[in-house]
Amino acid sequence: MKRLLAWLMSGVVLAGLLVTLLLPGAALAAERRNEIDDKLAESVGKVDLNNASVRRFQQYPGMYPTLAGKIVLGGPYDSVDDVLELDLTDRQRELFNKYKENFTVTPPAIALNEGFDRINDGVYR
Repeated sequence: MKRLLAWLMSGVVLAGLLVTLLLPGAALAAERRNEIDDKLAESVGKVDLNNASVRRFQQYPGMYPTLAGKIVLGGPYDSVDDVLELDLTDRQRELFNKYKENFTVTPPAIALNEGFDRINDGVYR
């Protein structure tokens, strides 16, 4: 009886391995992709003004945290130039214009804009 049970269990394990090998890996990866991954992929290396957290502006000297906070709180935007309608100092306008080519605007996603995550996304050095 023990041998029969062992043979059956090994058959089940072997069948599971075969099914796993027959499924294409890309199909499994595509199923795990979610809406937020797609939204983040839209910006293609640029900072999305409607969906980025304040920390994404750290790579631009002078923008973090003050100007970045104004930009994040001032949205949503229809275009990158809408940021210039905010109450900015001359220096902030100059900084924004300096890095303007590094920004993009996509429609806001609720999952990226909930709560205070855009101000404090919990990522610490």
